[in-house]
Amino acid sequence: MDASSLVALPLLLALEMPGGHAGLRHSFERDEADALAALIAADLLALVPAVAQARLGVVGALFDAVELQRPGFAVWATLDELVRRVPRSELQQVIAFGSHEGRMPAELLQPEVLHAGGSMRVLPLTLLVPEDAAEALSGALEVELIGRGEAGTRTADWLMRTLGVTLEHARYLSRNDLLALTCVQYEHMNLAPLWVLLEAALLTPYREESVLSARGLALRYAGGAVFAQSPAQWLAAQTGEAAQRSHGFAGVLFELRQYATLLRAHHVPLRLDDDSAQTADGYLLETLATPLEPAGAPLLFAHEAPGLGVVAVTAAQRTHDRVQLLAHGYPMQAQALGPLVATLAARYGIATELHALGGVGLDEAGLSVPAAPTH
Repeated sequence: MDASSLVALPLLLALEMPGGHAGLRHSFERDEADALAALIAADLLALVPAVAQARLGVVGALFDAVELQRPGFAVWATLDELVRRVPRSELQQVIAFGSHEGRMPAELLQPEVLHAGGSMRVLPLTLLVPEDAAEALSGALEVELIGRGEAGTRTADWLMRTLGVTLEHARYLSRNDLLALTCVQYEHMNLAPLWVLLEAALLTPYREESVLSARGLALRYAGGAVFAQSPAQWLAAQTGEAAQRSHGFAGVLFELRQYATLLRAHHVPLRLDDDSAQTADGYLLETLATPLEPAGAPLLFAHEAPGLGVVAVTAAQRTHDRVQLLAHGYPMQAQALGPLVATLAARYGIATELHALGGVGLDEAGLSVPAAPTH
């Protein structure tokens, strides 16, 4: 049968370890991957005998779950493509891909060091199935794996001996199971709206989704990216005492930084929902106005919040009767503050000196800077 006509059923083997292991190896050598794949095949056949109809593909590498949950499901897509390429006269085959001198045969099958060290590591699996058997086999797997998907004793023992770790669990899951677990995890982190956006990016990238964060910041998914309402725009709509609005603004930036970190891990871009906005690695920047002529050179002001450091940088001009706000920038991670300040300094031809406000600068309209120098 032509392998290109087969339907792919994505699965994984999830390994849970107490406390995580930062020094855990990332991959299995080719002969190890072959041995592991044979054990996995035996486990799956015992759970669902109809797996005998399928071709099994195994990646002999350990990933963080976030690496598998990216638009296009690139790791599984790469595995599927490699399995289809392997020439076999018989459909019932077990095909494993291991490393050679620490490198996997495709770049997308190489786990990222950045995400190593967590308490759960996952091995991607795929089953290529004839189209007329795919629906029934997929349904059987969904039922059996969630109910009795623990890896066999021989498989778990092999993994513990080869990796040199103790496993709390070694369990087979479908891709749907993994998505459901991630959804629950983000809900526990009070980030349920984030999952709505990620689910759209993963499963229905052609559809737009709009949500409000827990603090009321508007976000939407469209065209492969997430667009966030400007924090300054959010602040302008808030009422109450200055201290309350300042605290709320800091909370929104903390929340947006959480979104930025997780979206970056899932390879979904985050942008400001503003045509004038600029997005760079690690910060968001919105332009408000052009410099006044003639007037003094713009200055850069740092808005700060306890525990978060600089949450925003404002470029502004002071004239004799008012303040002209030129731009607001938001560092999404600490190391992005320097590049953000350098970008603003280069834009306005000024020094990179930051004037610390000692808090969040506010006026009646929202985010601002003092009209006169602070001492």
